[in-house]
Amino acid sequence: MKKLFTTALVVLLPLLLMAQGWPAKYGGVMLQGFYWDSYNDTRWPKLESQADELAEFFKLVWIPQSASCGSGTSMGYDDLYWFSNYNSSFGNEAQLRSLINTFKSKGIGTIADVVINHRKNVSSWVDFPVEVYKGVTYQLKSTDICKNDDGGNTLTWAAQNGYSLSANNDTGEDWGGMRDLDHRSENVQKNVLAYLGMLLNDLGYVGFRYDMTKGYSASFTGLYNSTVNPEFSVGEYWDGYLPSVRNWVDGTKVDGVVQSAAFDFPFRYTIRDAANNNKWTNLSGSDKGLNLATNYKRYAVTFIENHDTEYRSASAPQDPIKNNIEAANAYLLSMPGTPCIFLKHWQDYKESIKQMIYVRQLAEISNTSVTYNLSKSDASNYYVQRTVGDRGMVLAAMGSTAYTIPATYVVVLSGTNYRLALSKTTETAWASKPSGTYEGAINVELTAVSQTDGAQLVYTLDGSEPTASNGTKVASGASVNINKQTTLKVGLLIGGAVSGVITRNYEIDNSDFQPYEITVYLKDPTVAPNNWPMVNFYTWDSSDKQFNGNWPGQTITDTKVINGVKFYYCSYNITGKNYYMNFVFNQGGSSAGSHQTEDVTFVNKTSFFEVTTQTNKYQIKDVTDQYLPFIDGVKGDVNGDGEVNIADVNCLIDIILGVRDASEFAGRALVNEDTEVNIADVNAVIDIILSE
Repeated sequence: MKKLFTTALVVLLPLLLMAQGWPAKYGGVMLQGFYWDSYNDTRWPKLESQADELAEFFKLVWIPQSASCGSGTSMGYDDLYWFSNYNSSFGNEAQLRSLINTFKSKGIGTIADVVINHRKNVSSWVDFPVEVYKGVTYQLKSTDICKNDDGGNTLTWAAQNGYSLSANNDTGEDWGGMRDLDHRSENVQKNVLAYLGMLLNDLGYVGFRYDMTKGYSASFTGLYNSTVNPEFSVGEYWDGYLPSVRNWVDGTKVDGVVQSAAFDFPFRYTIRDAANNNKWTNLSGSDKGLNLATNYKRYAVTFIENHDTEYRSASAPQDPIKNNIEAANAYLLSMPGTPCIFLKHWQDYKESIKQMIYVRQLAEISNTSVTYNLSKSDASNYYVQRTVGDRGMVLAAMGSTAYTIPATYVVVLSGTNYRLALSKTTETAWASKPSGTYEGAINVELTAVSQTDGAQLVYTLDGSEPTASNGTKVASGASVNINKQTTLKVGLLIGGAVSGVITRNYEIDNSDFQPYEITVYLKDPTVAPNNWPMVNFYTWDSSDKQFNGNWPGQTITDTKVINGVKFYYCSYNITGKNYYMNFVFNQGGSSAGSHQTEDVTFVNKTSFFEVTTQTNKYQIKDVTDQYLPFIDGVKGDVNGDGEVNIADVNCLIDIILGVRDASEFAGRALVNEDTEVNIADVNAVIDIILSE
């Protein structure tokens, strides 16, 4: 290594002593906040809106590579920009910063997806973007590309076109999709180190998920982490053979100190096979996961599904877990290592996964907890694992119910092919429903997990601390009816003292939803300054179902002049309270990028949009406030205060009753423009208010 980087390492020597790959005794759970093509569910504003809920269960959220990959939609693995353009398929830079800051304020760290094995080119095989960050220019050169990239095809092209590549071959596996970077290059190291430093110190990420680490030597992960010092680092060394993953972890060492954790693929394949084939005895064996190896469990990030293994489509079935998904998550969350929950599983099994995380939290299981196989030697259809936390123990009984749970445990959660039991030494209260929003009233059963026979429980419903003199005393097994927004606190009441208090926050939605229609308007972009040749609406809903066909969607010809301005419009039905529409407005044709707008998401009410500036994609401005009072000729803002609300209804009633004169409102009171002011106008304004 040349002098530049030797000097840097000497200067940063104190940091070398701090960077140790992943914290020991770490009890947090991570969420993979995306799946393949999750352009809707992983929008930065949508993730940010869930921060309060996520914070109760996750300490880390891993999000996609967040810089622009050029035109079109991208999951981020064809990375193009590192410093200068953070308008990605998931949102813009301001939204990204807001997400990371909000997560931080709630106690959630954001993990960056770092793609440095390869990089996309601007226009040819060997040109990379020129970027300036804090006054320094960064650019990779053709000589930063591995000599044997793409099986030698890049070298052939370079020679034919007057370019030179690196003199070094790849230090890992070749991948022909993009240019493989030579991490021996000082320029590559300079760019990568500056990039990683920006992610941590400017954008506010707390750590990295390194993509495709089989593509370059593990020693470079060690170099980068020991220099920039992330709090968390995990490498995607995609290999189900345990010794290979262990060797990669060891390969990241700097001065004998491990610099990165690894995704536990051996564990993943073990649980996949057991769950898919319903052969739970296959879980047995010390070679079934990095998280079972005494000296490596700290560096095991366990998981059962990710964006590469999930089922994507009939043409891309991948290698998913197909059966017993809930049971597989129960096993995952009861074991050592740091569990990483897949977003689709969180969405589909949210209530049970919340309870599983509570079990882990209450027992205080960490990534270095000790675990034991309790299965009997003749067990043929079940498997039992006991994990010892700092506060209690968790028994995970997988498969049939042939195994009898010992009397020293209490089963707190069960489902198809799994039971989770807490040891009575945990000394805690338990509630049968996790925090969350429920449709209609719920009954919550309370359970005492205690070594004291007949231990009572005491609870409050107003958020106050339960004590011997404050709260309602009940026996274990009692139920509480929750029919409104409630903060439940319940603890064990033993000998006049209260301990093991848990808190659950419930939102009860008693609304009776009625479907309604919305109309989406786009201010005419066919005139200057945009001069579009035509207007298309590409539309998909909250479940990612496409409307009006594949790209570029429906050509819109319906227009309407509202308040003297021409709009193109289309109407849609909102069929559920959490249902919404998403749009990309475009000029038609197969082209993307400069011919389309940025994504417009979460639209569930009549809205007006305007095409504004163009960078790569056209930017969109929501101008609903300027035009909503004039929808379909209905002038809903009767009193002219800039809002459509109950004050307008009262104003109309006053006019009908003769208390006020309609003339003082400059015609706004003629809501339906039928020349009369009557109850129909009142109803029209009420309809507008409800639609908002």
